[in-house]
Amino acid sequence: MTLLIVIIVLALIFDFINGFHDAANSIATIVSTKVLTPFQAVLWAAFFNFLAFFIAKYIIGGFGIADTVSKTVIAEYVTLPIIFSGIVAAIIWNLATWWLGIPSSSSHTLIGGFAGAAIAANMGNFAVVKGAVILKIASFIFLAPLIGMTVAALLTLFVYWTFRRANPHKANEWFKHLQLVSSGLFSIGHGLNDSQKVMGIIAAALIATHIHHPEIGHGIESVAQLPNWVAFACFTAISLGTMSGGWKIVKTMGTRITKVTPLEGVVAETAGALTLYLTEFLKIPVSTTHTITGAIIGVGSVKRLSAVRWGVTQQLLVAWILTIPVSALIAAIIYFAFGHLLIS
Repeated sequence: MTLLIVIIVLALIFDFINGFHDAANSIATIVSTKVLTPFQAVLWAAFFNFLAFFIAKYIIGGFGIADTVSKTVIAEYVTLPIIFSGIVAAIIWNLATWWLGIPSSSSHTLIGGFAGAAIAANMGNFAVVKGAVILKIASFIFLAPLIGMTVAALLTLFVYWTFRRANPHKANEWFKHLQLVSSGLFSIGHGLNDSQKVMGIIAAALIATHIHHPEIGHGIESVAQLPNWVAFACFTAISLGTMSGGWKIVKTMGTRITKVTPLEGVVAETAGALTLYLTEFLKIPVSTTHTITGAIIGVGSVKRLSAVRWGVTQQLLVAWILTIPVSALIAAIIYFAFGHLLIS
């Protein structure tokens, strides 16, 4: 029972860290274009992060991404020490990339840690993870930014053509106001996607409790039985984390990839939001970081390819590719170091 409580607390801490780690995703452009101050922007994003809870529960009517995450590892192989090791590894990698200002994927960190600990616990047996689920999630390391980039480029061309005769000054003022809307839309997508990943991990812990420790009496058989307080706590934690900001990553996202105007900020955030809503429909956990980065590259490329700092982009891509294997390795080390203590 104690380990289960520790896991839930750590999961919510990770969710909080995810909030300030990924705050840059929804506020970078709105801050870099000076539409809102950093403090105003994080409050704005946090509100829509929390609003996503009500959208998921009462409009969508379920938490499909949480269900996908909970099934990353075959249920009978999941134990509480495995989940503990995965969460600790994810926290370590998230804090390290935040400190270095690298906008890596919190979702892939969490999934990599979960899978890595499970493989380590079963002596390198990769059959304990659901390969199809991992492959689908990993494929969106490339697909999410590609979709975001394509949608953003098409939207940019459409907006340029539509407003080709508009007064530049008036158009700029209009798009500054519209950035409030587009940032809110993206923040809803961030809340929908990222909060559910932590819900999925907590669900996996409660399912493992049901299978291996039925005497505790708090287990569940599926995500459908997840108590309402879990979803509420996860969406609250990520909202509070967003309010804490993540200024190093804001700088990377808002200025280092390409210089973003209010028009381009609206397009990038809208394209990112549409991509996140698509993956919500498909029940695929994706990285909001990858999505908005691809969208920012898309709007920059329409101006001219040289407007994008491809050196920075290459560094980000390397970090993205390394996230799953590195977090899996960290989780394996943690499990080998502490797993026997947790089991005993």
